[in-house]
Order: sequence, then C-alpha cells, then structure tokens
Amino acid sequence: MKVTIEVDCTPLEARSFLGLPDVTMLNDHLVQEMKNRMDSNISMLQPEELMRSWMSFGGAAQEQFMRMMLAATSGKV
Repeated sequence: MKVTIEVDCTPLEARSFLGLPDVTMLNDHLVQEMKNRMDSNISMLQPEELMRSWMSFGGAAQEQFMRMMLAATSGKV
C-alpha cells in the first residue's frame, strides 16, 4: 500500500506546525554582518592593496612571494 500526502504551506507555517524556531531575525543579522565584513575587506581583493601589504613586510615577504610564484609555475620549490 502506498499513501501520498501533499501539504501546501509556507515555510513559516511549516516551522510553526513542526515547532521549529523562527530564525529569520538571526539569519538577517548574519547576512548583514557578512555584507559589512565583505565591504570592509573588499580593498584586499585589489592587486595594488595586496602588493602594498606584502611589500610592507620587507625582503622576506618578497622572497616568499617569489618562491610561491616559482612553485606555482614550475611545480618546484
């Protein structure tokens, strides 16, 4: 015997029926926090800012960057 039940309800109605908490406000807060962090760190995605931060560490950072590029192109360190 096979029984099929189809329920037509909104997510809010389903959560209420199943006794699950409404996490809409928490989700909105987390999404807004992620947006704020992305906006504040977006400059790190710009190559000029990335190179400027690496160059501020001096020669050691330049040498490490060169080794990383060499390893990426030749597969050797």
